[in-house]
Amino acid sequence: MEREHGTVAELLTERAFVGVVATLVVLGLFVVLCRPRKSASVHDAVLDAVQRLSKAAPELRNGLTGHAADEATQHLLEMLKCVAIGISDAEGNLLSWDGQANEHYDDLAEPIVGAVQRSQRAHVQHENLPCRRRGSCPMRTAVIVPLIIDGQVEGALIVVGGVDSRRLIRAADEVARFLCIQLELAKLDESKQQLARAETRALRAQISPHFIYNTLNTISSLIRTDPEQARELLQDFAAFTRYSFRTSGLFATLADELSNIDRYLTIQCARYKERLNVRLRIAPEVQSVVVPFLVLQPLVENAVQHGIAKKPGGGTVGVFAHDNGAEALIVIEDDGVGMDADRLFEDLRDSHKTGSHVGVGNINQRMRQVFGDEYALMVETAPGAGMKITLRVPKFFPGVRPDLPDFSTHEEDMDGPGGPVPPPAPPAAVAP
Repeated sequence: MEREHGTVAELLTERAFVGVVATLVVLGLFVVLCRPRKSASVHDAVLDAVQRLSKAAPELRNGLTGHAADEATQHLLEMLKCVAIGISDAEGNLLSWDGQANEHYDDLAEPIVGAVQRSQRAHVQHENLPCRRRGSCPMRTAVIVPLIIDGQVEGALIVVGGVDSRRLIRAADEVARFLCIQLELAKLDESKQQLARAETRALRAQISPHFIYNTLNTISSLIRTDPEQARELLQDFAAFTRYSFRTSGLFATLADELSNIDRYLTIQCARYKERLNVRLRIAPEVQSVVVPFLVLQPLVENAVQHGIAKKPGGGTVGVFAHDNGAEALIVIEDDGVGMDADRLFEDLRDSHKTGSHVGVGNINQRMRQVFGDEYALMVETAPGAGMKITLRVPKFFPGVRPDLPDFSTHEEDMDGPGGPVPPPAPPAAVAP
C-alpha cells in the first residue's frame, strides 16, 4: 500500500509541477502573440496578461461549471480584446458567452458540436453564416478549440474575432491550452481529495471488530458491579464511534483528535485495568493546530495492541504535544515489547500485502502527502525498548483547515434520559 500510494503521490506532484511550468510557457507565448505591434511597454503587456490570466484561473480550478465559465470568459475577453468569447461543455452546449455578435452563437452551435465530437479545431468564416447586418456585424471569423484533458474532450473554447488572421488562431490555441492546464489541475485536486477520502475510509476499517466486541463486553460486565462506570463508558464509546465514523471532513483540530484519543484510552484502561497506564501532557497553545482527520488514533491503538497488550505485566502509553516554534510536536510512545526497526520498516513497506502495521503506514503516507516528505513520521524502536513515534505538524499550512463535522443525523443516537450527551472537553495537560 505504501508503494502504491507513494507512486500516486509522486505522480500528482510531478503533474502539478508540469502544469505550473506549462502555464508559464503558455503565458509567454500568449504575450508574444497578443501584445500590440507598437506596444509602448512590453512590461505593461506582460503585467496585463498576467493579471487577466490570474483572474480567469481560480474558478476553473473547481472544474468546468457555468459559474467558472462566466468568470473566465469575462477576463479572457478583456485580455484578447476580441469580439466575443464562449465556452461550451463536453456535449457542445454553451456554458457562457461574453461580448458582441450574440445573434451568432446559435449559428455556431452545430460547428461547436462538430469540433467537440471530432476533437478537432474548427474555423468558421462569417460569410458562411446567415446575418441580417452583413456590412456592420463585428464578427469576421470564429475559432473553436476543443478542451482536451487526458485524451477526453471536456468542453470547447470559442473565440470570435473582428479580423481573420493566423494570430487569432494561434492566440485561441494558446488560451485553450491554458484552460486545459487549469482543468487538469482541477482534476488533480479532485484526485487528491478522493485519495485522501479513500485513506480515511481505510483508517476507519482498521478500528478492529475485536475492539468493538471487547468494549461492549467490558461495559456489560460492569452493568451490575458498577452501573455508573458502565454508563460513562457507554457514552465514551458512543462518542468515539460517532467521531471516528463521521462522513465529513479531511482535517480536524488537534484538540478534537486528542479528545477522541482520551475516549479510546479511557475504554482501554477499563478493559486492561492496572495493566495499562496512561500519561498525557498537552500544551494548551497547540490544541488549535490542524491535523489530518484520524491521524492519532491508529498510532495510539498500535501502542496499546502491539506494545502493551503483548508485554507481561502491561506498561504505559504516553501522548505528548508541545510547542516547537512554527510547528507542533506530537509524540506517542509506549514502554511495551518494541520490535526490530528493520522489521518495522519492512512491514510498513509490505503492509498492503500482509496487513501488518497498515495504520502506521497509512498515517506516514498521509502526513507526507499533506505536508510534504519532510513531515514523515519519525519512529524509534528496538526489541524490549518500546516504541516512540513523533509527528511534526506545521501550525499553518495552505489549504489545511478544520472541517466542521455533520453530526445532526446522529443526535437521536446520542440522546439519553437527560438529553443529548455533550462532547467531552479537550484533554487537559497532565503532569507525567
